[in-house]
Amino acid sequence: MRKRSIRIQVWVNQDEHAKLQSSAKIAGLSKEAYIRSLIHGYVPKAMPSPEYFAMMRALHAIGNNLNQLAMKAHAIGHLDRVTFQREADDLRRAVQQIQQAVTEPERRSMQPRANPELHPP
Repeated sequence: MRKRSIRIQVWVNQDEHAKLQSSAKIAGLSKEAYIRSLIHGYVPKAMPSPEYFAMMRALHAIGNNLNQLAMKAHAIGHLDRVTFQREADDLRRAVQQIQQAVTEPERRSMQPRANPELHPP
C-alpha cells in the first residue's frame, strides 16, 4: 500500500516547469521529492560534485590507515593512545562536518508578511 494516498495536480507554465525540473535535477531528486522537501520547509541543496566524493574516499582511506596504524602499534606496544584517539576523533568530526555542510538540506527561512491582516496565513 502507498504511504501517500492523496494526489495533487498542479498546473504550471513552461518556465515554472523548467525551473522545477532544473532545481530537482541539481538536487538529485525527483520533482515529487523536491516539492515534498519544500512543503516540509527545506530547500534541498545541490548534489555534491564528484570532487566531494573523491575527497570523502580519501578521508575514509586516511581513517582506515589510522586504524591500521593503531592496530600495529597496539601489537608492538608503542602508541600514545590519548594522542591517537584525539587525532581519530578530529578526523571523524571533519568527515561528519564535510558531509553535513555538503549534503544536509538547509531550513527555509520563513519571512514575515508585510501586512498579516491583508494576507492571513
